[in-house]
Amino acid sequence: MIQKLLVIGSLFFCFGFQKANAQSYNFNTSGFSVLEKGANGKWGKWSDLELANIRVTLDTNKNRIVIYSQVIQLFQIIEYQPSTESETDIVYTFSCVDNDGVDCTVSIITRKKQDNRKQLYINYGDQIIVYNIFNAD
Repeated sequence: MIQKLLVIGSLFFCFGFQKANAQSYNFNTSGFSVLEKGANGKWGKWSDLELANIRVTLDTNKNRIVIYSQVIQLFQIIEYQPSTESETDIVYTFSCVDNDGVDCTVSIITRKKQDNRKQLYINYGDQIIVYNIFNAD
């Protein structure tokens, strides 16, 4: 429980949201890309960035992340991992289960040396989806 509160507090300060008691954080995407492992077990190349304006919500009250794409992607947060910070990144990681019951890791990364650009990564082990995100108004 304390770990969850620390993550929520850190998210609040990192993302600078309007309401002090808000437990739902809203983002929009500007694009996404996909990386997959080949049959040989080696990572391929990132796909070309696809432009996409999609709403994303991190709801810590309901312990879920929702990506409102054409097919809604729902990630139930099973565990809030400790946040990490380096010279270049701030990383918030969540162990999740998607709406098909598949385990995955979702991370929200702030790129400190890239004007605090934010990215959302969904890692399935053999496939990674990255969304470029920004705070929604």
